[in-house]
Amino acid sequence: MSRLQRPRVGHIQFLNCLPLYWGLMRSGALIDVELHKDSPDQLNAALVAGDLDIGPISLVEYLRNADDLLLLPDLAVGSDGPVLSVNLVTSRPLDQLDGARVALGSTSRTGVLLAQMLLAERHGVRPAYFRCPPDLTQMMLEADAGVLIGDVALRAWHDAPAGLQVLDLGQLWRDWTGLPMVFAVWAVRREFAVAHPGLVKDVHEAFLRSRDLSLGALDEIAAAAARWEQFDAGALAAYFRAIDFSLGDRQVAGLREFARRAARAGEAPQLPANGPRFIDDPVP
Repeated sequence: MSRLQRPRVGHIQFLNCLPLYWGLMRSGALIDVELHKDSPDQLNAALVAGDLDIGPISLVEYLRNADDLLLLPDLAVGSDGPVLSVNLVTSRPLDQLDGARVALGSTSRTGVLLAQMLLAERHGVRPAYFRCPPDLTQMMLEADAGVLIGDVALRAWHDAPAGLQVLDLGQLWRDWTGLPMVFAVWAVRREFAVAHPGLVKDVHEAFLRSRDLSLGALDEIAAAAARWEQFDAGALAAYFRAIDFSLGDRQVAGLREFARRAARAGEAPQLPANGPRFIDDPVP
């Protein structure tokens, strides 16, 4: 009899998902999965290619591959206001960026698309975008504004030189739409979910338990992480509390609104009327 293989599960190697990893360690869930830690871009590609069974995926990449994926309920990376680590850094007011050079120093396709839609639709400007390494000083030598995500974006609140404004894209989305912003979701490959529904249910429940365990110990996690990170425990605790790891009705409404705008911009297919699809939805 062949042995059952552990699910191949992705994990974002950024500070924003450290609480989830801490919870997985404390709950003992890591023994039941083959965990792959990597950058968001690499995890996106692996899940889409079938090299992972379950994992986090940028909202934009989920929308582009929704036919092949099912979402895990009540689990995401987002914010209902400031997120602190998805930022637009600018030397000019946003409505003065038409034709200006804007550096995309971000690996987050969702954060980049959010910035582009916000500038085009809300501020009526069409900058000249270019990609570059996520180094704030180097970016701003060549650009009038730049998009940053992750740990380097979090540092921008402390390191941005005088004359630069750091704008939180989570807050800008909330101001624009009145809705939470969902940056990443957890999804499973549809064929894996059909073949192994029990394993998928176990992994989903493990993540929810780990998340809830972490949310009750954010100060402890922040204090432990501060020994190794360049942020103090207070800054890390504030950051962890800014992140919304849930995917309830309001977050799904925010997801659908982002999907609608992304489809209108030609960046993703339209979600079906009954989308997004979750693992516990009835089979059509």
